[in-house]
Amino acid sequence: PFLCDYMFGRSVVLLADHTQDGTMGLVMNKPLPLFLNDLLSEINCQEDIPIYKGGPMSTDTLFYLHTLENITDSLPIANGLYLNGDFTAIKQFMTEGNSIKGRIRFFLGYSGWEPGQLKKEIEENTWLVDKADIPSLMDEKACRNLWKDALSKLGGKYEMWSRFPQIPTLN
Repeated sequence: PFLCDYMFGRSVVLLADHTQDGTMGLVMNKPLPLFLNDLLSEINCQEDIPIYKGGPMSTDTLFYLHTLENITDSLPIANGLYLNGDFTAIKQFMTEGNSIKGRIRFFLGYSGWEPGQLKKEIEENTWLVDKADIPSLMDEKACRNLWKDALSKLGGKYEMWSRFPQIPTLN
């Protein structure tokens, strides 16, 4: 909770894959000043679909979380939550006029850790670990306060930390 760097300060990271080869996750609460139509004009969505900064790795690659069960080649992350998959099916879902609010979120880049690196960082109290609440992870509005809400949910000293100013000297 006290990381001060630009990428991970006050970040909530959803771990998508954790194996002996390392760990991959997406920062859930860092929107970019960019929308999906800015990157993929052929989709021509009627709604502004924000893109989030998923992490510092592969920042030229678009990743997407979704709750669509029938997308082939998706990586199941949790019950009813998937990563990537057949992008043609995702585009078709959107061009058919289906709303993606609460169903699909887009990210540029991902967060990655070498084998053992994340475990060490957790032992050093760099990260706090909690279970994901899928509806709040998929809700754009909830993501604005995701860091604060996640700490508050833990209670005790963590709830107090959630109210701590990001730059104490400006308090």
